[in-house]
Amino acid sequence: MSDTPRDDESDVDLGVSLETVATVVDHIRAIQGEDTNERDTEDEDEEGIGEDDFDEGTLAAFIDELNEDEQAALVALAWTGRGDYEAEEWEEAVRLAKERGAGTDTAAYLLSMDMAGDLISEGLATFGIAIEEIER
Repeated sequence: MSDTPRDDESDVDLGVSLETVATVVDHIRAIQGEDTNERDTEDEDEEGIGEDDFDEGTLAAFIDELNEDEQAALVALAWTGRGDYEAEEWEEAVRLAKERGAGTDTAAYLLSMDMAGDLISEGLATFGIAIEEIER
């Protein structure tokens, strides 16, 4: 019995909340110098994270608090956005992300990817979800 809510635009359970994905994308884009205009960084979100708080330590702590499924979903979204997997292969991408990510630092892995924020955003787009429309 699964009462896990699914996004209205998606028939797949990504295994991570859209708000979490958006937060990670915002952090990565700020750290890597990607375009952050999609989020008004002058305002602090409800957890009090302002634009000056976007650093690798903050991102690493945030990602470390996520469970294994959520971390694997972030990596799988990046892989999907990069074109390694299609939306139809989501479960396989997550499974491989879990296998390959066991015992590794997910934040460091994502930050090692060029344009990781854009890749994760593109991964969401394969499911018809626009990062710009996610509440922060």
